[in-house]
Amino acid sequence: MNRIPDADFNSLLPPLQLNRRGFMVTALATGFTLAAGPLNAETIIRTDTEGLTAGDIMIPVGEGEIPGYRAMPAGKTNVPVILVVQEIFGVHEYIKDVCRRFAKQGYMAIAPELYARQGDPSKYTEIPKLFAEVVSKVPDAQVLSDLDASAKWAGSNGGNTQDIGITGFCWGGRIVWLYTAHNPNVKAGVAWYGRLVGDSTELTPKHPVDIAASLNGPVLGLYGGKDAGIPPDTIKAMEAALAKGNTASKASKFIVYPDAPHAFHADYRPSYREEAAKAGWQEALNWFNNHLK
Repeated sequence: MNRIPDADFNSLLPPLQLNRRGFMVTALATGFTLAAGPLNAETIIRTDTEGLTAGDIMIPVGEGEIPGYRAMPAGKTNVPVILVVQEIFGVHEYIKDVCRRFAKQGYMAIAPELYARQGDPSKYTEIPKLFAEVVSKVPDAQVLSDLDASAKWAGSNGGNTQDIGITGFCWGGRIVWLYTAHNPNVKAGVAWYGRLVGDSTELTPKHPVDIAASLNGPVLGLYGGKDAGIPPDTIKAMEAALAKGNTASKASKFIVYPDAPHAFHADYRPSYREEAAKAGWQEALNWFNNHLK
């Protein structure tokens, strides 16, 4: 596990791009999204690419292409696939590194930029503005479709898509639950502190508690006991809904780290809690190894 020196943070973010099909982002950002706040340089993890095929990719979708990041063992085929779903901040260096960490464990990990049509998260410096202008305009149906396209890309490029795993953080944690109910080839999910309940809207018609009974694979929920945005009663409501569901739903479970806040795995932020992050990561690997390999 290597630490990134401060000098490595100074790379410029790419300019906002708009192609003729209406995509706001046609290339991934380098570095970290500005809205995430001050970087915690001492705890940032950088995973190298030795022994890996890793880098940016373009994923065909119905009306064009979206950018993404892929990492997998070099020279391997029929590799189990894990879809990695971004935080509110999009696909930036932290999410790319998570993909490389999975690749070191023998997986193909793909992180599609799921905001590509709505805006470039790397350009924002304030979370409220990022949420209002980009995140709040992303339909769940679009996200699920783009993840389907990412799985299809994986199957054409060395991945075994009969047994898919999915993991996601914060905004992406919520998506893990939804996609596990959506795609019958998903055999396991790991949701990191994703919201479980919410109001039904045109763009977000259902939430995890609404689909809890019909999962295609069991989901491991990794949550923080001091997460002010996810009250304990919502976890209890989700557990009750899972208990009334099918076999995969009943096999799902939560691990709550009592002293951990929201985003405790985000090693580049002050919210990072090393003990909980490392414990959660090992739980996630065990979950995927048991269900995908």
